[in-house]
This record gives sequence, structure tokens and C-alpha cells, in this order.
Amino acid sequence: MSAPSLDLIHAALATVDDPEIRKPITELGMVESVDVDDAGRVAVRVLLTVAGCPMKDPIRRGVTEAVARVDGVTGVSVDLGVMSDEQRGALRDQLRGGQAEREIPFAKPGSTTRVYAVASGKGGVGKSSVTVNLAAALARQGLKVGVVDADIYGFSVPRMLGVEQQPTQVDDMILPPVAHDVKVISVGMFVAGNQPVVWRGPMLHRALQQFLADVFWGDLDVLLLDLPPGTGDIAISVAQLIPGAEILVVTTPQQAAAEVAERAGSIAVQTHQRIVGVAENMSWLEQPDGSRLELFGSGGGQAVADSLSRIVGAQVPLLGQIPLDTRLREGGDQGTPVVLSDPDSAAGTALNAIARGLGTRSRGLAGRKLGLTPTGR
Repeated sequence: MSAPSLDLIHAALATVDDPEIRKPITELGMVESVDVDDAGRVAVRVLLTVAGCPMKDPIRRGVTEAVARVDGVTGVSVDLGVMSDEQRGALRDQLRGGQAEREIPFAKPGSTTRVYAVASGKGGVGKSSVTVNLAAALARQGLKVGVVDADIYGFSVPRMLGVEQQPTQVDDMILPPVAHDVKVISVGMFVAGNQPVVWRGPMLHRALQQFLADVFWGDLDVLLLDLPPGTGDIAISVAQLIPGAEILVVTTPQQAAAEVAERAGSIAVQTHQRIVGVAENMSWLEQPDGSRLELFGSGGGQAVADSLSRIVGAQVPLLGQIPLDTRLREGGDQGTPVVLSDPDSAAGTALNAIARGLGTRSRGLAGRKLGLTPTGR
């Protein structure tokens, strides 16, 4: 058997994606050299973005497996190097597509990314659980999804999505970790252990701005922001930094929680944002005999939706009701959302239904370029 051609080897390498950037390593300038001897042994030198790249083992494994499948290859060796400052700068410029640094892509008029700010009036209603499960469900639909853990003080998204690796920094650009096909960033990835974050308003705004502008998100279909409870600094910053973000309100059936959730949704009137709908969590506990025990009462989600409809003067739907389910809690503790681990469970079914509704929504034309130019008479 004759030795494989370099063209076949390069074609195989083009099927290997960088796990963080989600683009072929050949497009990113990571393949420095390929050598093939007469016996069919192939030597590939791959340049990592930074020294100590956490993805070096998956990259090495991916290159080895892809090249080994080429007819005529008898052996594969992969040598890992590191990009020079100039090569890293070229990669950063390529990924940014010529955009100015620290520009928020989701705030640009031509952005087609749907941004959902998941809000609640008070803590403990399951907002983070809803966020991570919707993200995982949307990604399972084939959409490109990102999550910003904007709850700076009460960050919990990394645990709930099972993220263990740290972000990779390429100069001043951050490559977010990926879990369950969802790109994730959180302040929890930058603090040691379980240390508290003690910041005031300006630092909160700056952190959110960095998460949106300095992180390489790529071409996302959906971006979810897990907001802290209430209507404080972060909610105001989201409205300033991404005016087109839509608000998704999470509440429980309890009237006290619903009244507070209504306040969180009402901020849309002042910020001129759209409310995509209301999700009612902890709606009931299903008993062994099939009956429902409504531990927190009933009707809170619909009451919030009706009240917000009157306040904003537009229809705000109740997107769904999510029952109490121990598997939802277990999934969050174990880092595997219930929509993936047990999609047919009561909570998994409800969350997947909400995600299907959000995933099939079409984006409006407001603010988008239509490619039309005026003609003279």
C-alpha cells in the first residue's frame, strides 16, 4: 500500500475541531506541519493557543484518531507546541472578525442571537435550574447556546452544568468552557474555592461587560443570562449593554412570590424591553396515586402573566408549569440537567416543552439590515 498523500491528511485534520473555539484546527492556524514517510508514518505538529492549554489531551486524541482513519497510515505521532505572540494575535483578530475590541456582538443591530435574561423577584424560586435546563434543552435541539452566570454573588451555573475546567485566555480574549454543548462563563470560574464575591455596583457592571465583550461566544443562536434576584445593578446593566434582551420571568405559585416576580418583570416598562413570558416553577408534587399536591398554592404563574400583560400592554404568556421533582434537584447537584438525564420525567417534560417554544421563535426584523438600497427615479 502506498503512503497517503498530504491532501488526504489535511482533509482529515480539517475534521478536528478545537473543543473551546468549535472551529477546525486547520482554519485556526493550529497545524504547523505535517510529514509523511514512505512507510506511512505521519508526524503532525499542532500549536496550542496557550501553554498548559486544558484541551491539549482532547486535541491530541482527536488528531490521532482522525489521521489514523486515513487509508495507508501506519502510525501517527502528534507533537504539541505553543503559538507565538504574533500567531495568537492573528488568531484573536480572526475570531473577532475585524470587530473592535470590547464590542458586545449581541448589542449590534445586525445580531441574530436571541438573548433571554432569566429574572425573578426573589431568590429560591429555581431560576438557575430553569436557566441551565433550558440551555441544555435548546442545545439538544441543535441550536448554538451560551449561558452567562450573571448572578455574581450567588453563582451556581458551573456546578449545575458540570463545568470543571477553567476558561482559556488568548491575550485579552477569553474562551469559555463548554458543557453539554453549551458555552458557559461565570465569576465562579475566577475565584478560588467557595470564596464570596464582595463587589459594589461599578464592578458588577464591569464584570458583566467583560463576560459579554471579552468572551469569544462565536455565532450563537441563543444566549441565556441567569440574573440575580430583584431589580438591582445587574438588571439595569443588562438593559444598558444589551437593549434587545428579552426578559423571562420565573416564579412559584405562591402569591407572595408572584407579587415580587411581578415587580421584576415590570422593570421592562422602564427599560423598554420585551417580556417573552413567565415560567412557573414548583407548581405541584405528583403523588403515587397520580393526584397533585400543590405545596405552594396555585395560580401564581398565570396571575403574574396576566398582570404583566396589563402593565406592558401586550400579551405575556405563561410558558409552562414545572412540577416539583427530585430528579431536577439531583441533576443540578450532579452537573447533568434533568432534560438530558431524564427527559421523560415530569420536570424534564415541562422544561423541554418550554425550550421547544423558545427555540422555534423567530426573531423580528426590528434593527436588522435588510440589504436594501434606494434607487433613483
